[in-house]
Amino acid sequence: MFYNQNIAERFPKGRFAMWSVYSFTGASILASIIFSLLLFLSIDDDPVMQLLFGGLAVIFELGKFFAWYEVGERYSRKNFFGMFSALGFYAVLAAISIGGSIGGINSATNKAQEHVQVQQSKVNAFNMQIAAIDKQIELNNVAAEKYIQMERIATGVTRIQKENNILREQQQKLAMQRDSVPVVSQGSIVGLIDSLAQSLNIKAETAQLGLVVFLSILLDFFAAFFVGLIGEENRFRQRFKQQSQQLEPITLDAYRRIHSEHSEYIPHFEPKQLPEAEPKSMYEQVIDVLTEKRVNCTKRAVSQYLNITTEEVDEIFAKMFAAGVVSKKPNNHYQWHGVTNASSDEPEAA
Repeated sequence: MFYNQNIAERFPKGRFAMWSVYSFTGASILASIIFSLLLFLSIDDDPVMQLLFGGLAVIFELGKFFAWYEVGERYSRKNFFGMFSALGFYAVLAAISIGGSIGGINSATNKAQEHVQVQQSKVNAFNMQIAAIDKQIELNNVAAEKYIQMERIATGVTRIQKENNILREQQQKLAMQRDSVPVVSQGSIVGLIDSLAQSLNIKAETAQLGLVVFLSILLDFFAAFFVGLIGEENRFRQRFKQQSQQLEPITLDAYRRIHSEHSEYIPHFEPKQLPEAEPKSMYEQVIDVLTEKRVNCTKRAVSQYLNITTEEVDEIFAKMFAAGVVSKKPNNHYQWHGVTNASSDEPEAA
């Protein structure tokens, strides 16, 4: 039986976790590209210029995240000069990207607010006309009172009443037209801006700018976080694979299997039968481990490396101490002295 130390801090993430990471990363990068395109495409109405500016926006976005990925790669290689150069390049592209995202989100928010304002202006126009008719009716009523005082009811008051009836009919028609205007539901982003403006007692424009800047920066760092997570996971997988290959023990059965797989390529070769090796005792395994300096000469290190219990390792160290293989320091720590031909064999139990 073979023993090896296989105490990993963590294992590579599973397929579901990595698909989730890639999905979040792709969605955030796509959203950042779209918002940057909204700003860059609004610079010029010429299709050729829009194509150029749109391509520039995509290059900036993809180059920014590749620069951030390269920051992690160079940091893992301890190339600090290269890391800071890539970080500076990322900072410039991130500033451009955040500015583009701010402009894109702000443009989309303004369009949503303009649609609401257009409908509201129609309603306000009808309200103003209805209010003007109300004032005209009030003026006619004042004039009617004067005609009553002048005892000209038959002529003045009757005419004013007819005018008021016509005005009321117009008022009813305007009210019906106002009520027929489609109701525009306030979008969630517009409602959030109004709520922020009221709670912070600031203008709606100031609340909109603050929210747009916050969302743009959050989107950029959200994508950068997942890009860095992908890079760290890829590097960890490579290290984990290398360590697994180094720590994988080669058993006698594995040797025979590999030998038999490759023996057909060597003509007229008969593999020799290897004698069955007697398994080493736990005492001999500990001697081999300490002789080859695989672990430090401590009970804990030996116990973890060979996966044996505390009682077993205490008994083995007691035998090694009796054989003079190890000695105790004043702080009760063990010191390895090495073995000789006489001390390599397991001492007999008393």
